[in-house]
Amino acid sequence: MGREQSITGLSDLDRSQLAAVAREYLLAGQLMDRAGMPHIIAEFGREVMGDIAVDEWMGASPIYTRRIQQLLGFGNGDVETIFKGMQFDIGAPPEFMDFRYNITDANHGEFWLDHCGALMDVEPMGDQYVTTMCHDIEDPTFDATATATNPRARMTAIHRPPREPADREPHCHWQVVIDETVEPLPDPPQMQPLLSARLLEVPVAKLNAGEGSEGSSEDDGWSDYTTPLDPDLRLEFFSKAALLALSDEVALQCHLLVMALVKAIERRADTDMAIEIVAKQFIGSAALTAERLAKELDLGTGLEAIAGVFAVHPSFRPAPYVDLQIDASGATDDGELIVSLMDCPAVHEADCDSWITILGAGNDVAIEALAQAVDPHALSMEIDRLPGAIRSWRITLGDTPAERERSEVRLTRFSSGADFEFSEPVAVPVTVTTRSR
Repeated sequence: MGREQSITGLSDLDRSQLAAVAREYLLAGQLMDRAGMPHIIAEFGREVMGDIAVDEWMGASPIYTRRIQQLLGFGNGDVETIFKGMQFDIGAPPEFMDFRYNITDANHGEFWLDHCGALMDVEPMGDQYVTTMCHDIEDPTFDATATATNPRARMTAIHRPPREPADREPHCHWQVVIDETVEPLPDPPQMQPLLSARLLEVPVAKLNAGEGSEGSSEDDGWSDYTTPLDPDLRLEFFSKAALLALSDEVALQCHLLVMALVKAIERRADTDMAIEIVAKQFIGSAALTAERLAKELDLGTGLEAIAGVFAVHPSFRPAPYVDLQIDASGATDDGELIVSLMDCPAVHEADCDSWITILGAGNDVAIEALAQAVDPHALSMEIDRLPGAIRSWRITLGDTPAERERSEVRLTRFSSGADFEFSEPVAVPVTVTTRSR
């Protein structure tokens, strides 16, 4: 059974719930990676997988790094700005990737990982895979993230895996230097195909009504991140409006990474191969994220719970980009749920295929996989589309649960992120610290 109060969207959640959901959105990036990479390895091998991952992250991360800075008003071009951006990066979900930071001055700092969930996933695969992730992928992608803030910034490893000894901690340690004497790095060429995406027409939210704005009321939390870097930052510090905007920006990060992944595969194969792999990624990632969201929000099972997860799932946000309509009027008494992908910007991406474009084209296994992650009795059937819709589906509950979990979901469950438990949420602060720009 679902909860008493139905959820029709993120705005129905309180500030504490939004903070928890935003953490789940950030963790979804790791699940996306684990959902896609096994299929890429099977098709191309480990070394090419590394090259594809580099293209994926170098294409997407500079774009969304700058958007987060704009949203929260902390773009000062210094090391602190780089570290703040990393705290909202889908590649560095809090706790699962436990980044610690130390700033020496505006141009010098260090970070290290007391715990790296990605390393925990890859270490059992052997040192070659660890080296691919921690050397071949991280060297260019860390610099791409840094240079989105300052083109003269560089990240250099002090130590990193493979770990010697095997239990070495912290898991890795890096220094960040902004050196005005080095040649500035240009934006990565992998970015260019994404700049024409309709996704980027979604405006960055404007949270501040004026200088030093702190939210709509005294107890509504931060509306920016102009306070000094907090290594123990908690999302509960932010206002509801900020958390809504942050959630949408993290969802946008998801879509950008998928688009960049499609482009990276196309460079080495063709569009058909890219769509085949990304469709499998969608199934595994969407299902496990749905499972985690249902648990986090205590939605239970049943059609109303499924409707609630569809309403808050990052795959179908931000709302100005993806219009997913959910008719739960028949969901009571185990009736039916109607889900429709409406005509919206996401289905009209000309050259940037993503989860939504392939869904609109009829590759819809992820719909049933997502529903079954909430309730294994769920069955999905495409129906005649509703007025204004591109595709419509009827979701019902069968008499027996699905016999087995889909292989795409089982592969993704390999990640320790599937069962990862965040620490207990902090209480929502009652007062807001005064900050100045």
